[in-house]
Amino acid sequence: MMQDRQTFYYRLALYVIGFLLFCEWLRPLEEISETNDTRIFFLYAGFCFFLSFLQVPWWISVPLKGLGLAFILDGMYIAERIFSPEWFLVLYDQTVFNFEMMLSQEWWQMTPLFRSLLFLILLWLMSYLLYYWFVIARRMFFFVVLTLVFITVTDTFTTYEADWAIIRTFILGMAALGVSSFSREMDREEIPFKDFRRANVWILPLIGIILLSSAIGYAAPKLSPQWPDPLPYLQSATGGEGGSGTVRKVGYGEDDSSLGGSFVQDDTPMFRATVDGDRYWRIESKDTYTGKGWEDTLAEPVDTVNPSSIPFETFTNAVESEEQSALVQMTEDAPFRKLVYPYGITGLVEYPEQYNLAVHENTGEMDTIYNGSEAKMNTYVLNYDYPSFEYNQLREADGEDPEEIQDHYLQLPDNLPNRVRNLASQIVEGEDNRYDRAKAVESYFAANGFEYSTTDVAVPRDNQDYVDQFLFESQVGYCDNYSTSMVVLLRSEGIPARWVKGFTGGERLGAEENPFAENEVQNVYEVTSANAHSWVEVYFPEIGWVPFEPTQGFSNNADFYTDIEQDTETEESDAREQETTPEEGAGNPQEMEEEENSSDSAALEGTSSEQNGMWGWIILFVLVILAAVLVFLMRYRLLAFFYIRRLRQTNKEDTFEKAYAFLLKALHHKGLKRKQDQTLREYAEEVDRRYQSNEMRRLTNHYERLLYGGGDSMKRWPEVTELWENLIKRTLS
Repeated sequence: MMQDRQTFYYRLALYVIGFLLFCEWLRPLEEISETNDTRIFFLYAGFCFFLSFLQVPWWISVPLKGLGLAFILDGMYIAERIFSPEWFLVLYDQTVFNFEMMLSQEWWQMTPLFRSLLFLILLWLMSYLLYYWFVIARRMFFFVVLTLVFITVTDTFTTYEADWAIIRTFILGMAALGVSSFSREMDREEIPFKDFRRANVWILPLIGIILLSSAIGYAAPKLSPQWPDPLPYLQSATGGEGGSGTVRKVGYGEDDSSLGGSFVQDDTPMFRATVDGDRYWRIESKDTYTGKGWEDTLAEPVDTVNPSSIPFETFTNAVESEEQSALVQMTEDAPFRKLVYPYGITGLVEYPEQYNLAVHENTGEMDTIYNGSEAKMNTYVLNYDYPSFEYNQLREADGEDPEEIQDHYLQLPDNLPNRVRNLASQIVEGEDNRYDRAKAVESYFAANGFEYSTTDVAVPRDNQDYVDQFLFESQVGYCDNYSTSMVVLLRSEGIPARWVKGFTGGERLGAEENPFAENEVQNVYEVTSANAHSWVEVYFPEIGWVPFEPTQGFSNNADFYTDIEQDTETEESDAREQETTPEEGAGNPQEMEEEENSSDSAALEGTSSEQNGMWGWIILFVLVILAAVLVFLMRYRLLAFFYIRRLRQTNKEDTFEKAYAFLLKALHHKGLKRKQDQTLREYAEEVDRRYQSNEMRRLTNHYERLLYGGGDSMKRWPEVTELWENLIKRTLS
């Protein structure tokens, strides 16, 4: 009995060590993935490990683990009553959809529910596998080494800081190897546990060796990194381009303290908006630039308000606006519990009961609150005053900024390189008002060779400023690079500006009646993770915050106009000044001189008319040449208009073939050249990476079906036409 108890304690100690080592694999998930809370995975892993250690019969352990898995999925994703027919229907639909995505190799389309299901099953399997490795086979060395490799690779190529994780793994690994070696020696010498009562004889030396080794390893001098970033080093060694850092998935996130690095595409739908036109969907702004990213130091105060009346404003009553409404429908994949809204929001008119909003007064961030806790608001209708900014009004708004605006939105880090400030002065030189200075900075990037890219984007070195690195070294990046740089350049010139996050307008799906807008027909847009975006707001006295869009390939969808006023009184006074009234009377020298010159004027009249006729022909010839040049320069747009009409009017196969060939030619003209050995599918993937969509792949799929006679693309002509129109407009914009 004593020996069995001691064997149990030995196995328990070994298994607990194995579980703690496995926990090191779960810790980085919150930073390297979209997992917001890993505690549920720790609990489920502990539950599975506990059942495996107790060696519960499979016909009991399998149902128990399955029930735990079901309760987790129900609590996280499924709103229906657990184990009801609707609950199983949701699970069935999710499974069918995700298997289709897996078969089509569109892994990014997999839903969070299915990804969590697969991960929980993995935890289930690992619980038994580790029990076998550690307790039965007593071969934990491989797992210890594998854990160290995983941690070091994660630390190197992601934002996860694994300093303490490496120390913990080292200590746990030494303990596991020590206990395992002791057990093997006991078996080899055939020493029973009951005869080894003084366990401290081997436990204390083991603890001493582990602590001493850990202390020496922690205190020992270490080599500095042999290269700044291993990813560019490896890419250059294999012939690739260097400069990229961590690779993340595109989408809205709250932590912007460390910007830079590439990201992978994610077209997961976030919400659908029924609205009058293309709108930017604002979520929040941030005020403090650290040299590496953005922090929010103005999160307070927060007011809990009724959604029907929202006090947050970005512009004053001096701005012309038009009252409009929008219907927003969030998807189940949207991870954030915040309100997305267009500029000028005044309140919600339709929303679920018992919801309130926690409005951050300075940043505009609005948390959706249900019964006192944050919860996603799935569907709501909002009213907003769509602003129209007048150019002359903005140019004349150069008054004194309020003190709180200067205190909060002119901040720059003390170690900002001087060449950034010098560049800002050069860009705005010669501009005499705030609006033109802001426009000069906004247009600087497009005029100076900067390139928009989501891949091979550099991460600044430890002692390097994020904006300085983008402006003077890489000149390659995406919205965060452009918007942050514009804010810093404007602040360097004493112009208050702030960094704003949210979503662009998304992809137009069509039009439908909005039942909450008196059955008005409005456009329907689908906004995905790929539409996550950042831009700039500039403060103008007496006007408020005005949006600007510095990122190449994006256009500011705010409305700007010019109020043309003709000053008729000034024109009439100028005309009167030019009129002269000669004195009348016989013998007037001026009158006599005019009479003498009248004959000469008559003689020259014929010559002048001939010259005017010749100049008319010259002007006509020049206009014809200019028209021909204009037609040549606009040939792609004219042909695009021609093919759009043909596609809308006819659904013939040869029309689609010619239109697809023209699209390839237009892409080639815009710099997206197809390589000689590149298949259409490979080329389509390259185009979609540039445009951050999957439209080229879908259109190419229809084209291949038509080309090889293996599909029914002609029956889906409206979809084909819409895909082609979206791609040609993006290409020629």
